[in-house]
Order: sequence, then structure tokens, then C-alpha cells
Amino acid sequence: MPYDLAITSASAAKINNAADDTLATNLLKRNVSSFRESVSFASLTEKVAANNVIHPSYYEQYEVKRGLRNSNGTGVLVGLTQIADVHGYLMNEERKVPTTGKLYYRGIDMTDLMRRCQEEERHGFEEVAYLILFGELPVVTALEDFQELLDTSRSLPRNFTENMILKAPSKDIMNKLQRSVLAFYSYDENPDDIGVANVLKQSIELIARFPTVISYGYQAKAHYFDGKSLYIHAPVSGIGTAENILHMIRKDNQYTKNEAEILDLCLVIHAEHGGGNNSAFANRVVSSSGTDTYSAISTAVGSLKGPKHGGANKQVKSMVDDIKQNCHNWHKREALKDYLIKILNREAYDGAGLIYGMGHAVYTITDPRAELLREKAHDLAREKNAEEMFNLYYHIETITKEILCEVKGPDFTICANVDLYSGFVYELLGIPEELYTPLFATARIAGWCAHRIEQIISDNKIMRPAYKSVSPITDYVTLNQR
Repeated sequence: MPYDLAITSASAAKINNAADDTLATNLLKRNVSSFRESVSFASLTEKVAANNVIHPSYYEQYEVKRGLRNSNGTGVLVGLTQIADVHGYLMNEERKVPTTGKLYYRGIDMTDLMRRCQEEERHGFEEVAYLILFGELPVVTALEDFQELLDTSRSLPRNFTENMILKAPSKDIMNKLQRSVLAFYSYDENPDDIGVANVLKQSIELIARFPTVISYGYQAKAHYFDGKSLYIHAPVSGIGTAENILHMIRKDNQYTKNEAEILDLCLVIHAEHGGGNNSAFANRVVSSSGTDTYSAISTAVGSLKGPKHGGANKQVKSMVDDIKQNCHNWHKREALKDYLIKILNREAYDGAGLIYGMGHAVYTITDPRAELLREKAHDLAREKNAEEMFNLYYHIETITKEILCEVKGPDFTICANVDLYSGFVYELLGIPEELYTPLFATARIAGWCAHRIEQIISDNKIMRPAYKSVSPITDYVTLNQR
């Protein structure tokens, strides 16, 4: 960080008017001090970088399961859950055998559940949230009562919007969401009670409030950082989560039936993904310590923000923008294939050698969420006259599979994951990029709350995995001998 040692003209004028040299001396000392701090900080950074490297061979020597992964790529078993099951492969004598992907919510196939909701022309997120939280499908009256309970909790506490969102706007809505979750602690009369009844009450309030927080957080960001008009629309009862989001983020409150249906689909497919995903696991680790709900859920929000987790859909959009800019014939299959090969060879885009939106830690042949989303994305693309863009995403999926099979052999399997199409769908819906990951969080809060409740009820042992120290034992050296 550069520092200017010169005293500004304004400072000099103050010095002349002050008739003494004290101010000049203080200004010079402050600038010199800042310069020394920058030099000192650079050397400290070098020390930190040098003294925190663990040689890769140690991980093999001590058989460390990095990333909590077994050598065959499967996850290390660290817990049990009834909430969801992510099924992407079979095991045959310690060998992974690819299979069609399935996602089960409380034992019910998510795809079947969603298709039934679509056939009946009703939204599914509230039903899924009920199923995930309570462990059973609601009857009509129970679902109506649950929806009414959410509606009564959607508005934020008194003065919360003004004091926590508008007075402290953030460029990043995930940071604003995380800060707001922690702030809810101060508005709760009994925040530290981790009894089931109280945690359930807190959970329902958080599920209801997340759409309002991200909508207002975006409006504050758009106004204070982008110079746009400020719109704060109150949530509406009786229309559900998906429609409330569209109502609150759009200045005219308008949206089509198809737009609301596809956003509801996005919420359903993101609502839960088992206990092993990074944010759910982080939530369970923190919950195992006995801390309050707001601390545990804010941890999950921080985890989801990462580009290797919930932020992946933004990586896909960035890659696609790069393809459109630098692959001049991207609408032609051969030209696109040549450019994708360059990306894989680290010769294009970000040099990471990855096709973002392709591949998953569990799913092998198909990701059921991507299958559903691709279908609806195509419908929406036709409605929005954006079929050429849909074809680009679809060709990225099919050509990447083709290239990797050519390189790794015909038996190699890889599938598109949900992130390949989710950002495209949001773009077609006119949803700003800043809300892509917050929308993910708005869906996943249902799963997080269910995992916290299950952790509190079923496993009250604090999580304490082992770390092997590889630091050599050394003698203490007195200060004047160093």
C-alpha cells in the first residue's frame, strides 16, 4: 500500500494559520509512521506466507483425508441424517460406479415432488420447507397454516430496515445477509434458548425473513452504490416466497406466472442437499458447540458465499461472458469446441483449466437439479427470445462431455451441475447478478434450519476432529539472544 510522505497544500495552509509547528510535526510523524507500517506489514506478510506452508508429502505420510474426502473421492462419513440424500454413484468393492443422480427430501424424490407441483399448477417451495423441517408432507390445512405463519413473519422487526440495512448498505448482499442474521439476535427476546420449540420459532422467522432481507439489501446497494432510485416494497401475504421476491426486487412489482414458477423451481432445487455440503456441515459444526441459532446460521451464510460453493453460478456467468467476448464464432459448434479446449488447457479465460458448471463431488451421470432447470430454462428462453443463448449453455454441456471423453476415455463420466443453468435462468428473469447467491441462501435456509434442529436433538457431542502437528520441537530463545 503506497503512502505519500508529502504534506498537502491544505495541511500547509493549516500550519501557516496555526502559527506553530506542532501540526506540521504531527502530520509528518503520521505519514512516516504510515510508511513504516506499510514496510513492516509487507515483511510480516512474507513471514506469514513462509511459515504456514505444509509440505504436500505430509498429507500422504499421515494419511490425511484432505477436504474430508476418501482416496476414491467419496466423502468421509462423519454423521447421520434423515433430512436429505444425495445419490450419484454406487460402490462396488471400494470403486465408484456412476449412476443416474437422485436427490431425496426426507426419502421423497425431489424431481417427482416438483413435477407433481407443476402438474397441479402450484408452487412447491413452502411444501418442501415444511417437509424438510417437520419430516412429513403437509395436508392441505397444515400447508395453509404454515404459509400463513410465514406470511406473518416476513416483515422485518421495527426500525430494522432503516438501522441495519439502509444506514449500513453493502456492495455484497451475502455480507449484508450474514450481518442481518447476527443482528436478529438483538431483536429476539430469548435468543440463546436452544430448546426445540424456540429454535423452530427462530427457524420459521428466518425462512420468512430471508427474501425480505436480500431484497432490501439489494435495493440499498443499487441506490447508495449504483445511484439508482430506492424502492422498498412491503412483502405481500398469500402469494408465497417466489412471488414475494419478484414483487420486492422489481420497481413496478410486476412478473409473469411463468417467471414465478421457474423462480419457485430454483428455490425448491436449492432448498437442501444433505449434511455433507460445506454450508450445512459448517452449520452443524457450529451448532454442536451449543451456540445460538443466529451464530450457526450466519456461519452457513458465510460458507455459501464462497466461489467453490454458492458463488459458483457467478463463475459460470463470468466464463460465458468471456466466451462471448473472445470466441467470436461461439454460435458455431467447432469454434466453441476449440475455445473450450483452450480453457481446459489453461490457455483461455482464468487459467484454472476448469469448465465451470461441469462436474460434481457426488453426481456422476446426471445432476437431477440441472435436469429440471435445463428444461425450464429452455421454456423461459423461448418466451424471452433467448434461444441462441440457451443453445450456448447447452453446447457447453455437451461439448465438454465430448472433449473429456476424448481425453480420458469413453467410460469417463461428467455431468452438468445446477450452477451451469441457474445463473442463466436468473439472467433471463432480469435478476441482478448480486442476488444470484443470496437467492441460493434464501432457498437453503430451510435445509440449514432442519440440520441445526436434527443436530441439537440427535447428536449433542461437540465436533472435534484431529489435526496432526508437523512442527518440530524447538527450545525457547530469550529475547536478547534472538
